[in-house]
Amino acid sequence: MRKVYHRIIQMAGNVITIEADNVSYDELAEVHSASGVSLAQVIRLQDEKVFLQVFAGSRGISTGDQVRFLGRAMQISSSEDMLGRIFTGRGAPRDNRPEVIDKMINIGGPSVNPAKRIIPKNMIRTGIPMIDMFNTLVESQKIPIFSIAGENYNELLARIALQAEVDVIVLGGMGLKYDDYLYFRNTLEEKGALSRTVMFVHTASDPVVECLLVPDMALAVAEAYALEGKRVLALLTDMTNFADSMKEIAITMEQIPSNRGYPGDLYSELAARYEKAVDFDGAGSITILAVTTMPGDDITHPVPDNTGYITEGQFYLRGGRIEPFGSLSRLKNNVNGETRSDHRTIMDTMIRLYADYKETMEKQSMGFQMTRWDNKLLKYGKLFEQRMMDLSVNIPLEEALDLGWQTLAECLEPAESGIRTELINQYWPK
Repeated sequence: MRKVYHRIIQMAGNVITIEADNVSYDELAEVHSASGVSLAQVIRLQDEKVFLQVFAGSRGISTGDQVRFLGRAMQISSSEDMLGRIFTGRGAPRDNRPEVIDKMINIGGPSVNPAKRIIPKNMIRTGIPMIDMFNTLVESQKIPIFSIAGENYNELLARIALQAEVDVIVLGGMGLKYDDYLYFRNTLEEKGALSRTVMFVHTASDPVVECLLVPDMALAVAEAYALEGKRVLALLTDMTNFADSMKEIAITMEQIPSNRGYPGDLYSELAARYEKAVDFDGAGSITILAVTTMPGDDITHPVPDNTGYITEGQFYLRGGRIEPFGSLSRLKNNVNGETRSDHRTIMDTMIRLYADYKETMEKQSMGFQMTRWDNKLLKYGKLFEQRMMDLSVNIPLEEALDLGWQTLAECLEPAESGIRTELINQYWPK
């Protein structure tokens, strides 16, 4: 029988403090007040003091109300019945359907033992040339999308959810505008992808603590499905909102701030989520693709800066396009040598020529006279942006490779491409 405590010694915002013993970090409690029963979670332990974040807020709670600990951390179901469902950040149904209570599991557990991991070796096809062809997404990879507020990163995530060749999509939304939530829900439902998707959505009007729970909810479900042999893609947006929620609670707790007001354990908290990406030996896999917005387009901001040390590359989304420079998939060489014999060559050649095109654009802007080669590069660069970088392009990898050869042939002579003769003889359009 768990103890019931009748005295709240302090309230600061939505955080209440009591004196209690035999309580663990992240443990749940019920706060019984005149306005009803509220769920709370332990967020800090200091000597005999226990600090709890009340999910619904502390309004209506008084110092004489009862607090009863439940003896467990937050749990979520790992049942197949979760597919096609939409939940809040604390796992309550958001779609007005019954709760799912079968196969309950704890959230926020440790990352997988390295001995149980295998080297990533499988490509995840998305139908987006700038990913499939140039920055291949690899099964069990953890990779962020660096962008700024207002970019179409949620539209990109929805498209990946529709087209990625995986078994299950787990979508975690943090601090979403309600319009963005409706966009995800309606898009996945209309295109028939909701039936293989589990959504955990925290909107900007929901309690802050629920934002912190979203990644743990999403990744706990993803891990359970991966252990059953499924290829799972976890899509998280936006990890900067997650970090800002951490900062807000740390300020409430009067913790000493670190860089730009963020708590000192920001790196550890981000790494604990990203390291859930895994390819299990003899089972399925978890791949994590997470949006990280950069305030002021500042890559040195603590959230993208720490993220870059944890993840295996990044996609830069600017002006509605995935930029070829700065974007990087560190695991792409694990798989793009197994796709088609020309993949690496056409990838390297097209990026090299696009870099030359950028230099030619600078020369043109400064008024230099254009040579015949410069004019070829100008034509090539415009075709590259139109056929490869435009996110409306939706073609399989093989068609993208063929389109790359066609683009080269329309702009250059075979000898000008710098490609090996045997590949030119095999792939150059006749």
